[in-house]
Amino acid sequence: MLRKAFVARDPGRLRLRFAGRAVLGIGLAVVVCGLVGHSLVAAVTGGLAALLALFTVTDPTVRGQAVTTALLPAVGFPVLALAAVLHDHPLARDTAFLAVMGAGVYARRWGPRGHSLGVFAFMAFFTTQFLHTLPGQLPELYSAVALSLLSASAVRFGLWCYERRSAVPTVPAPPSGTGLARVTTRQAVQAVTGGAVALMAGQLMSDQRWYWAVGATWWVFVNTASRGETLVRGFRRVLGTLIGIPVGLAVVVPLHGAPVPTALVVAAGVFGIFYTAAVSYTWMMFSVTVMAGALYGALGVLDPGLLALRLGETAVGALGAMLAVLCVLPVTTHATTDAWIQRALRCVHACTEEAAARLSGSATADPAPRVTELEALLGRVRLSLAPLVHPLSPLRARRARAGHVLALLDECAREVRGLASVAADPEASHDARLAAACWRVENAVEALTGRTTVASAVPAPPAATEPALAHLHSLERALAELAAPLHSPPSAPLVTA
Repeated sequence: MLRKAFVARDPGRLRLRFAGRAVLGIGLAVVVCGLVGHSLVAAVTGGLAALLALFTVTDPTVRGQAVTTALLPAVGFPVLALAAVLHDHPLARDTAFLAVMGAGVYARRWGPRGHSLGVFAFMAFFTTQFLHTLPGQLPELYSAVALSLLSASAVRFGLWCYERRSAVPTVPAPPSGTGLARVTTRQAVQAVTGGAVALMAGQLMSDQRWYWAVGATWWVFVNTASRGETLVRGFRRVLGTLIGIPVGLAVVVPLHGAPVPTALVVAAGVFGIFYTAAVSYTWMMFSVTVMAGALYGALGVLDPGLLALRLGETAVGALGAMLAVLCVLPVTTHATTDAWIQRALRCVHACTEEAAARLSGSATADPAPRVTELEALLGRVRLSLAPLVHPLSPLRARRARAGHVLALLDECAREVRGLASVAADPEASHDARLAAACWRVENAVEALTGRTTVASAVPAPPAATEPALAHLHSLERALAELAAPLHSPPSAPLVTA
C-alpha cells in the first residue's frame, strides 16, 4: 500500500503540484485569518473551507472552477446559520443534518458543480458540530470563510494555475435515468438511511462526538456509484483511521499543542490528503486522521480516548453506509460496471471511425477528443471494477475475469491511441482495406454491447505491416477476446449485456 501511494506514477507531476498548491493555499488562508485577528476556531473553519475549495472543486475548465468556488458561500453560509441556530435543539438539528446530507448526494446529478456544492454544504453543517458553533460566532466565521476562499482562489487561479497549460479533461456524464432509476436519487435515499443509522448509533457512543459517525457515512458515499464501491470504500476508511490513530498519538501528543510544530504536522497531513487521494483512499484517510489529531491538539482536547472514540464512530458510520447500500435500493456493481464498459466500447468504435475518416482525407475528422473521452471512461471502468479486483475479494474466478477485462480494455485503448497518432500524421495515406477493418470493429462492438446477437463471420485478414491496419487488426483481436469474459454464464456474472 505504501508503494501504491507514494511510488505510484505521477505523469506531469500533477499529484505533486496538486498537493503543493493545497499546502500553499490553505497555509495562506490560515495566515490571513490570523493577521486580521480571527480566533483559532475561526482560523480552523477558514482552513477547512480552503481545503474543500481546493479539493472538491473539479470542474473541467478553469472558468468553471472559479464560478463554482464563488458559489460555495451561497450554500455554505445558510447551512452554517441553520446548524448554529439549531445547536440546542437536537431533534430539529438531527433532522436538518440528514436533510442536508440527502440533498448533498442528490446534487451530484448536476455534475462536478453539484457535487462540490453538496460537499461544501454538508461540511458546513459538520464543522459547526465539530467546533460547537453558536449564533454569536457566525459573523466571525463568515469573515474567515470568505477570506480563506479568496486566499485559496488567489493561489489556485493566480499564483499557481497549472491547469491553464493543460488540456481540458473529459468528465464522463453519469448514467441517465428518471426517478428511482437515477443512481443519484437512489444514493440520496441510501445516504439518509445510512446517516440516520450512524447518527443514532453514534449518539449512543458519545453525545458530544456523534457527528463523526455521520461524517464517516457521508464520505463513504462520496465518489461511489455502486454497492461494491461503497463496501470497499468503507473498509478502506476504517483501515486508514486505524493506522492513523497510533501515528497521530506518537507524533501529536509530544508536541503539547505547540503552534509551529503542530502547524507543520497539519501541513504534512494536508499534503498527504491531496497527494494520495487519487491512488489510495486508505492513505488519504491516514493523513486525515493525523491532521485531525493535530487540530485537536491545537484546540487542547486531544487524548488517546478521543482518538479511540473516533475509530469507533468511524466504524459505526461505515457500517451504516454498508447496511444502507445492501438493504435500501441497492445499485449493483454489475449494473454499474456494465453501463461504463458499454460506453467505453462504443467510444472505441467512435475513435476508430474518426481515425478512419481522417485517413480517408476528411479535414474535419479528429479522433483526439474521442481518445481523451475513452481515457476518462476507462477510469470509471477501473473504479467500478475495483471491488471485483480487490485483493481481499473471495470470488477468485470473478476477480480473474475482471482483471482480464481490464487488461483487454487497456489493450484496446493502446491500439486506439496508436491509430489516432497514425491518423494525425499528414503523410499517412488512405488504404482501401481500412473500411473493411473499421466495419469489423463496428460489428464486434455491436456484438459486445448487445446490439446484435452474433458478430458477422467475416474472417480477419492476416497481420498487416501498414501501421493503421496493424492497430486495427490488434484492436479486432482484443475485442474478440473480450467476448468470453463479458458474456459469462449467469451463474458467475461479471457484467450483463
